[in-house]
Amino acid sequence: MIERIKRRLQEAADLYRQMAEQLAKPTAQAAEVLIAALREGHTIYVCGDGGSAAQAQHVAGELVGRFMADRPALPCVALTTDTSVLTAVANDYSFEQVFERQVEALVREGDVLLLLSTSGSSANVLKAATRARKKGAKTIGLVGQSGGRLKELCDLSLSVPAETGPLIQEGHLVLLHILCGLIEQALFTRDGAESKE
Repeated sequence: MIERIKRRLQEAADLYRQMAEQLAKPTAQAAEVLIAALREGHTIYVCGDGGSAAQAQHVAGELVGRFMADRPALPCVALTTDTSVLTAVANDYSFEQVFERQVEALVREGDVLLLLSTSGSSANVLKAATRARKKGAKTIGLVGQSGGRLKELCDLSLSVPAETGPLIQEGHLVLLHILCGLIEQALFTRDGAESKE
């Protein structure tokens, strides 16, 4: 058991090293898109299924609440939390439209939709990406190594170099934390000190 734990932790460490080499630049680009949208008064929306739904809610909590800095709340909405909407759309239309309908109702030109999918093939996430782009929103995908179809539908994608769901989700979580930190630093701090403006 001890050896298995060590191997698993080493696997995660190896993944982070690969991500440092491959994803630093695209993650900075994603941060710039998010920061620009927030500066212009737009909203970040987030969606995903299963564990990715939990991560969508996690990042919304970090931005509406706080990540590391005490600062004003930021507009971020997880499309995974309104059970009445989710069940109504799934029942009256189809589960594949649970995010798309919310994008149609809420997302505006200039907003950003973060889409999380380990496979890059979740039908409801793909439909949300397509609808968001039609509405003039920016789309950023967090996907696995292959990227699936989602990679093609996003303006920018962060492809974690792993093939298993747990490792991909661990990669997504650290990227989301990095993005939250970069957003806070850009919008609310100057040289690492909280801005009083």
